[in-house]
Amino acid sequence: MPSFRGTLARSRHVTDRDTAAIVYQPWEVFGNATTASETLRTRTTSADEQSLMPVATVAAGVCTLTLAWQAFDGAPVVVAANRDEALDRPSEPPTRVPGDPGFVAPRDVDAGGTWIGVNDAGVFVGITNRWVAVDGGGERSRGLLVRDALGATSAEDATRLVENAIREHRYEGFNLVLADAHAAVLVEWDGKTRVRNLSPGVHVVVNVGVNGEFFEPERRPEMGPEQGNNATRVQEALWPVPGESASGWLDRAKAVLADHEYGVCVHDDAGRYGTRSSSLVTVGDGGHVDYQFAAGPPCETSYGRIATNVDGE
Repeated sequence: MPSFRGTLARSRHVTDRDTAAIVYQPWEVFGNATTASETLRTRTTSADEQSLMPVATVAAGVCTLTLAWQAFDGAPVVVAANRDEALDRPSEPPTRVPGDPGFVAPRDVDAGGTWIGVNDAGVFVGITNRWVAVDGGGERSRGLLVRDALGATSAEDATRLVENAIREHRYEGFNLVLADAHAAVLVEWDGKTRVRNLSPGVHVVVNVGVNGEFFEPERRPEMGPEQGNNATRVQEALWPVPGESASGWLDRAKAVLADHEYGVCVHDDAGRYGTRSSSLVTVGDGGHVDYQFAAGPPCETSYGRIATNVDGE
């Protein structure tokens, strides 16, 4: 296994973001569905005052995204992610989309975008909602931004594309992960843009932050430390062990994503919101891609392998 330096995060309340967090909460619509990395560079745009977005318009991206970057021999990018969403929002399972590069991704039927995907150049892109409302946000779907980024041939090029898109359009808040064999980047948007290079190791991104770092949503401030703690426990559980392979790590990740004790497999008793699907993505050396998908909550749904047509699959 590659040697990498890294320390496990502990939940930490973020107070220095200068974020006037007027927040929408999906759980207030759909019921009580409960669910830092080293900063190498930061670029910030001007911030506007934020206004409350009607919660009924909220559509969630992936809500728990775990990235193992440069942690395993032969597999520089390995991802395990659960998507939480309104249960009546239509979507389609991952399929191959032709292009240069082509990519494999599921599809949100309502807006035409996606929440997760990987392309022929070995670039992974995944998004989570960020529980803040952005003044004028929603002009363009965040899922379309993910599709746009999947057209890039490197994570760095995808990052530049995203930064330019944020200047041109007003999106709702998000956390966006872009990774390939050479770089792993987290873009946070909440009215400001923050760009971080992620170090080798395991990173867990949720709606309130990354690796146990969190802010407190205004209406339900207790959800900040709760999600932050969930992210910390997932990161601790999935920190690579000596000699572990990517496939062995994914076997452990399946169990964690399905375990309700970690708070990342969500069920709403009212049947309106919850974990809709789960994705396991591996980008190997040379860009070989393996994609496994569960079309339901992983606690009760088996994963199936998706034909990627990359490296002759």
